[in-house]
Order: sequence, then structure tokens, then C-alpha cells
Amino acid sequence: MTETAAKTYDLTKVHEANRKLLKEIDRICRKYKINYMMDSGTLLGAVRHQGFIPWDDDVDVVFTRQNFEMFMKVAPRELPDGMSVLRPEEIRGGKVFYDFTTRIIYENSRVHEDNEQMRFYDGKLNHLWVDLFILDRLPDGKGAAARAKFMQKVIYGMAMAHRNGLDFSKYSLADKIRVGVLATAGRLIPMPVLFKLQRLAAMKDADKKTKRWYYSNYQPDYLYVTLEGEWCEKTLDMEFENLELMAPIGFTHVLELIYGDYRKLPPPEKRVPAHSTIEIQIYDQEK
Repeated sequence: MTETAAKTYDLTKVHEANRKLLKEIDRICRKYKINYMMDSGTLLGAVRHQGFIPWDDDVDVVFTRQNFEMFMKVAPRELPDGMSVLRPEEIRGGKVFYDFTTRIIYENSRVHEDNEQMRFYDGKLNHLWVDLFILDRLPDGKGAAARAKFMQKVIYGMAMAHRNGLDFSKYSLADKIRVGVLATAGRLIPMPVLFKLQRLAAMKDADKKTKRWYYSNYQPDYLYVTLEGEWCEKTLDMEFENLELMAPIGFTHVLELIYGDYRKLPPPEKRVPAHSTIEIQIYDQEK
């Protein structure tokens, strides 16, 4: 979701693999009349570069809840060999936590060194992937909307107790206290229960015709991104690396909300990959 990292290298093969992932998602969605939308850096790349941001090493798509549930019913059987669905609750039987995001994995790839964290998650996170974000309905009214987001933050904080350690270095003092308290409480709640609570909280207003949507399965610091229904309830086709992929009809509003002046390039030192700790390895490059 970001455009920053510590180093750079040739991403040609990475982009080829990510293009395959996007092409398959698009094929499946069109076959079953499911709407998805390019999101974050992928949407930015489509608008600004007509394809990948040259230094970006991941891809993101987003579904409204109903479309996500439809996609998850058909994707496991439709994906070709070498690609698979990874639900967060499937890692180590749902007893551990990385985040609440479902992904499409490009299996013949490696993005990190074999380390303690990768082993903790059984190596399932050591691949290229497409993040599948979910837009859930946000209740109307400032108070109700704030409570819905707060509940997601609380559940996420408790789930942090089931991660491979907590890195407090990036938090302010106040956030260290909040995360510490929530993680301590989270040790008392099994992770499968927290997965269920997160889903229930996210879908609480699924049957209501509210005006806005929010990203319910991303990190808490991204909950500020609230989309108006008119921006994302319809899609249009947009060129992306010689493919026609779906984008939200209000893509300019979405990009301005996330990036501000999205047509302005970041400074050169920021134009580097952000989602890997080694040069990403791709083991097959069949066309």
C-alpha cells in the first residue's frame, strides 16, 4: 500500500507474475459477473502509468462485501495450478495472527529470507500475492461510524497477541500503552474467536443501505479511508499493462483521499520496492 522501501532492483519478472495474478482475478470475476476494483498502488499505477508503478512490488484489489463472498465461492476451484487462496484463518489452523486480509498467492515465488517470522507462519507468507481488501458498509452518523471503526481497532489490537512478537518501536508512547493493554487482553481470547468477532463486526450493517463504505480487513491505521457509495458501487474498465481491469467509477476521489496529489511522483529516494526484504525470486515464467 506504500511506495517506500530500503532498496531497489529489477522488477520485470515480479511485474510479469503480478500481471498473471491480476489477469486470473479479472477472468474469474467476469466469468461470474463479480465486480472487483483495482486499489491503492495498483489503481494509482493504472491512472498514472497505465500499469505498474515502476518500483511497486505488490498488487491490491478490493471488493464490496457481497462481491467478495461471491468471489471466494468460486476462486479456489477456478485458479490455475501455481495460484491459490490464502485465508488468514487458514495459517496454522487459525491459531496465529498476521492480519485479516485474504490473499491470492503466486506459489512459485519467494520474497523474504527464511527467518523466524516466516517459519512462524509456516512459510505461507513468503510469496508474491494480491491483497483482497473488503469494503463493508459503514453506519450513517458520526457516532455510529466511529464506534464501528473503534471496534475493528480493538479486535485488531487483541489479535496482535497472537502475532510473532510485537514491535513497539514504531508506536508513540500512547499507542504503546494501548497496544500493550489490548494485546494483554487478547491473550485470553483464542484467535479463532477473534476471527469470528472481526467478521461479525465488519458485517454488522451489511443489510443496510448506508451511504459510505470502509476498508474493514486492513490495518487499523487505514480505517480512516471512508469511501462514498457513489465512488465505488459501480466500476469502469481501465487499461493496465495491456489488460482491461476494473476500477471504481470515482477513482479520482479514491486516489485523492489516499494519496493527495496522486499525479505527483515521490522523490527519487522513495521510488523503491516496499514489500520484500530480498530480491524477489520467481521460479517459473511461462507465458
